[in-house]
Amino acid sequence: MNKRKSVLVTGATSGVGYALAKRLLAEGYNVWATGRAQDVLWQLQKEGAHTFPADLAVNEDIDQLMTQIGSPDIVIFSAGVGTFDYAQETPDAAIQGMMAVNVIAPMQLTKQLLPDMMERRSGHLIYLGSQAGKVATPKASVYAASKHAIVGYTNALRMEVAPSGIHVTTINPGPIDTPFLDVADATGSYRTSLGKHLLTVEEVVDAIVKTIAKPVREVNLPWYMGITSKLHAVAPTLVERLGRKYFMKK
Repeated sequence: MNKRKSVLVTGATSGVGYALAKRLLAEGYNVWATGRAQDVLWQLQKEGAHTFPADLAVNEDIDQLMTQIGSPDIVIFSAGVGTFDYAQETPDAAIQGMMAVNVIAPMQLTKQLLPDMMERRSGHLIYLGSQAGKVATPKASVYAASKHAIVGYTNALRMEVAPSGIHVTTINPGPIDTPFLDVADATGSYRTSLGKHLLTVEEVVDAIVKTIAKPVREVNLPWYMGITSKLHAVAPTLVERLGRKYFMKK
């Protein structure tokens, strides 16, 4: 049955997106993979994926991608960029990049994908959010803002498309042990502070594959992060005080 389902994976050339594309290929899905690293796309192509190089910060690349992929059954928005720094020290280019890739691109792709999904009355949109989108931490103000935007967007989108039989899931992981963390935090303090608490790529991929089989509203990883976000809603001052002490370590 999986072979009859087509899946588009953005950000498929590194981290979670790459591991996910390989898993879906192994499970018999018809995979479309897009990303910026053409050598990695070539590897995925050799394993059976349809590949298309694209920089989702470029509108023309999004338009060209849409002419290639048709109307997939499932779309997994895993492309993302981040820079962890104080608000006053975050370069303008980093601000623009985070908003373009993390927020604007998923919205633009969704807009173009929805008409066909709504016409056939089926589809599943899965967005790789972040716990930062629910509980912000110091030195991640812009990144948190981009993920907060996705949480708000998907909450509204879910209600809009439900009558058309379309599922919307947000996966909200904590920090994952991928090269993304090293690029986002040049100081290395996040990796040092989090240590063994980092999620593995496999844990996130497992959660995504599980929700493909059985769609849910959202997934919080690790599970106790869902409690943290609920606690933040009830006692934000306490959570922010604890978070400030923890994440502002050099």
